[in-house]
Amino acid sequence: MILLPAELVQTTVTQALQELVPALGSVNEAQVTVDASALARFDSTALAVCLELRRVAARAGKSLVWKGGPQRLSDLARLYGIAELLPTQA
Repeated sequence: MILLPAELVQTTVTQALQELVPALGSVNEAQVTVDASALARFDSTALAVCLELRRVAARAGKSLVWKGGPQRLSDLARLYGIAELLPTQA
């Protein structure tokens, strides 16, 4: 499982990706859960992080499933037309 930080905004995205990408690479499962329940402060940059994690996972032959994200993040994903790229756990 990968845990998103509490804050994902333009000024924190580089550091977040420097931590999240290696963490994703160290998971030895074909389907990786990304837990966004801690995410409290974010902007549309968070969607860019989610998409980058998806690309990294796909290159490694893995898929991602999202859980615990704030409703506003889901709303932003729908607004930008990428909600289907970020499947959530049932």
